Amino acid sequence: MRFLNLSSFTNSIALLCLCLFLGCAEKPKETGGKAELKLWYDRPAEIWEEALPVGNGSLGAMVFGRPVMERIQFNEDTFWAGGPITPSKPETKSYLPEVRKLVFDGKYKEADALINKHIIGPKMMPYLPMGDVVIEMKGLDDITDFRRELDLRTAISKVGFSSKGIAYKREVFSAVEENAIVIRLEASKEKSLNFSIALDNQIGATSQVLDANNLELSGTAPDRANRKSELRFVSRLNIGENDGHTIINDSTITVSGASKVTLLLFAATNFKNYKDVSGNPDFKCKTLLDLVHLKSFEQIREQHITNHQRLFERLDFDMPTNSNSGLPTNERLEKFQEETDPSLVALYYQFGRYLLMSSSRGNSQPANLQGIWNQNPTPPWDSKYTTNINLEMNYWPAEASNLAECAIPLFTSIRQLAEAGAVTAKNNYGADGWVLHHNTDIWKTTTPLDGAAWGIWPTGGAWLTTHLWEHYLFSEDEAFLRLHYPVIKGAAEFFVNTLVAHPEYGYLVTNPSISPENRHMEGNISVCAGPAMDTQLIRDLFAQCIKASEILNVDSDFRELLVETRSKLAPDKIGSEGQLQEWLDDWDMKVPELQHRHVSHLYGLYPGAQFTPEKTPKEWNAARKSLEIRGDGGTGWSLGWKVALWARLNDGDHAFKILKTLLKSTDFVGHGGPGGTYPNLFDACPPFQIDGNFGALAGINEMLLQSQNNRVLLLPALPAELKDGSIQGIRARGGFELSIAWKEGKLMAVKILSKKGNTCNLVYGDKSMALETEAGKSYLLDGELNIKTKK
Repeated sequence: MRFLNLSSFTNSIALLCLCLFLGCAEKPKETGGKAELKLWYDRPAEIWEEALPVGNGSLGAMVFGRPVMERIQFNEDTFWAGGPITPSKPETKSYLPEVRKLVFDGKYKEADALINKHIIGPKMMPYLPMGDVVIEMKGLDDITDFRRELDLRTAISKVGFSSKGIAYKREVFSAVEENAIVIRLEASKEKSLNFSIALDNQIGATSQVLDANNLELSGTAPDRANRKSELRFVSRLNIGENDGHTIINDSTITVSGASKVTLLLFAATNFKNYKDVSGNPDFKCKTLLDLVHLKSFEQIREQHITNHQRLFERLDFDMPTNSNSGLPTNERLEKFQEETDPSLVALYYQFGRYLLMSSSRGNSQPANLQGIWNQNPTPPWDSKYTTNINLEMNYWPAEASNLAECAIPLFTSIRQLAEAGAVTAKNNYGADGWVLHHNTDIWKTTTPLDGAAWGIWPTGGAWLTTHLWEHYLFSEDEAFLRLHYPVIKGAAEFFVNTLVAHPEYGYLVTNPSISPENRHMEGNISVCAGPAMDTQLIRDLFAQCIKASEILNVDSDFRELLVETRSKLAPDKIGSEGQLQEWLDDWDMKVPELQHRHVSHLYGLYPGAQFTPEKTPKEWNAARKSLEIRGDGGTGWSLGWKVALWARLNDGDHAFKILKTLLKSTDFVGHGGPGGTYPNLFDACPPFQIDGNFGALAGINEMLLQSQNNRVLLLPALPAELKDGSIQGIRARGGFELSIAWKEGKLMAVKILSKKGNTCNLVYGDKSMALETEAGKSYLLDGELNIKTKK
């Protein structure tokens, strides 16, 4: 986001169009020659939802920015309660025939009771906070010139202030190479930096001083739900570069007479994988510490910025500023409802990309309900992985937002879930393949839990496999597809084995299942057969498996079986109010909660692509009617989904209306309030859930570019309030990377980089063209889709 005023912004569009093709010269490393992208505040954080996040995928921290008593709360992504689990019992499947009969007979309450008694599995485990770094400054008085910020371009949190004429500065970042939280303290006057440091926690761990330069926090995860926890952890805080003196005081270390000090925080557990907890966390921390001491702070910082910018700077999003754009971020957010601040949308968009990079990288765990940031020993919904919308939403923006590598932890997890889910498929259903229900945790639990109203939903695995296929569509990486084809096939095999014919309609349906978390009119119960979402997911799963087998030239017999089975799935049905039915029966208008937060039956619109105005106009219009009935409110993540859904309906103004609702400032951290955004731009479900950030990011992508069904739609849902702007580096399916500039709501130029040499079927308004491309070549087109240059 370049901070330009509106007039200079619009006047620069023509020049920008040229830059889209010619590129830019190399710029200074710190910002890449681009304007600042910062969240900033003129006061410290009072609550966690005001603190600023840093993370490297595995190790995250929330920086409060308090001048005197600083708190840096930290997490390590493998620190969960519990331990490796015993699979579900084989006898579970013996109850399945009776449950199915009860459902088909319309005895939903009886089916619900039987499921709860015999099929629902044990509670899953929570993600835990590891501890706090507490820094108590000495000798400060009359704090002035305070500012704290998070620089998205460098992934560094900064705090600055003055006291008694001395300027103090702190920087905090989470380094990938060193796998450490790095804390740098500096003072403008020599020997004026005096502070004590301690490690604190909420879970009964032991804190001790090892020597004059090292503090340690160690312990075991607390037991939960009558289940013994097997994870041990160690966190080590090391004083690195220090031009002052240290004194040991009980459980603290005091540093005095310094001007520059570097603190290094390491954390590890004995987790190796979901079946193995034989790791040595103490050895891990010591090894990391030995390696990092070979580098200076400047080397660590420079490498950190390089690693971050290699991903982050792939995409730039420019929007004009207004009079609010120079205000602290919390004030900009508060004023956004009165006057649209387009540059805040760009900042929010890039913050979403930053969060994904910070919570999902390399060998880390996937981003959970809170990414990697959690201060609560009993977090909302256990801060685990909810797979009936939330985990998938976390990764919706990864491909288009040019962060495909950030989905690697998800892909790894899906392969592990397929392994664990094969046992559940056998035990619970007597089926081949694999299954996942509505939740999982670090232990790759795949059984149903939390009661029939939530847990007896068997299509979590089907939904996750669509991410494997989406990665292939964007990258056309055949080696990736070959590696993951068995996972896709296994998910399909499960449904080939478990779909049953509906006695009234004759379609093949799931039974038992639910439409996620919603209740139907028959007895205020969720249990049903063949909800629309299940059928839409299985329809996509089978189609993707069929296509993958064709590409890889394998399993022709199984492919034919899928084609036949897919033809017997239930069609999408339109109800009495013209809505897309959520269930096989027309219950939609008589449900207990007409504006339920989930819009599960609209999966086929987004993130699926089964409904289009050209090929399925009835279903397309019915989906719109359903969305109107659901209303424009909801939780934060629900609002994020609705932004994307309205964008898919090519209604950018309605999508922006909901985005504006999502960007409504709130400080409510309890349960039950409307969705919004916290001062630190975290999504308020409420309370905090990170999926709303990612859902909105995906929705903004859909406003600017869509690439489903072998077409690349330019500005398909551009809101009037975002009439001027440009985005550089956004990706489309088929191996394309695009840069787009627009002015007064009209396309000015588009640059297309072809990675695979495919035909790019461009659509802008009523204009279309089939652009034949060569791999590695770039094409610049004007607003009329005329080719201007090829390079």
